[in-house]
Amino acid sequence: MARWQPNARLRLEEAALQLYAERGFDHTTVAEIAERAGLTERTFFRHFADKREVLFWGQSTLMQEIVDGIAAAPGSMTPIDAVAAALKRGGAVFDTRRERARQRRAVIAANPALHERELSKLATLADAITEALSARGVAATTARLTAETGVAMFKVAFERWVADPADPDFGAVVDASLRELKSLTGPP
Repeated sequence: MARWQPNARLRLEEAALQLYAERGFDHTTVAEIAERAGLTERTFFRHFADKREVLFWGQSTLMQEIVDGIAAAPGSMTPIDAVAAALKRGGAVFDTRRERARQRRAVIAANPALHERELSKLATLADAITEALSARGVAATTARLTAETGVAMFKVAFERWVADPADPDFGAVVDASLRELKSLTGPP
């Protein structure tokens, strides 16, 4: 086994996504993932707590990017515009991982427990956005409403982006989703 080759995390992620697609999440073991990646189970557990984390390991980084993006947004921005700018900043990494994002989405959609975990992670993101907006001086109720709306916008934008065969960049899809959201509250 080529245990000391670089990019072990990436190799494990690729192997897991392939196996999840072939066999289903529930019918794939950590041993099979490690073997497919040409690594050991011990190496797997150095990178991931369990086989679910292969699908969710980047979410804390994404959340931090979004929170940092809200903090860095100009003070003159409305709360929803600051959230949209932060979503674009955090989601920029998606553009280099489109195929993995599609594979990940398919695995999560096929497994109710994983879908539930995804929703839990999004709720945690809404909490983090609420705190970041509150730190900017946004009133508590407005911060919460904006955060929940921002997460909904993120979910819709992500689904559009993953499904779009024209492969637009994620930021452009967030911008389009924000325009559509704003049209809902504008004059009839």
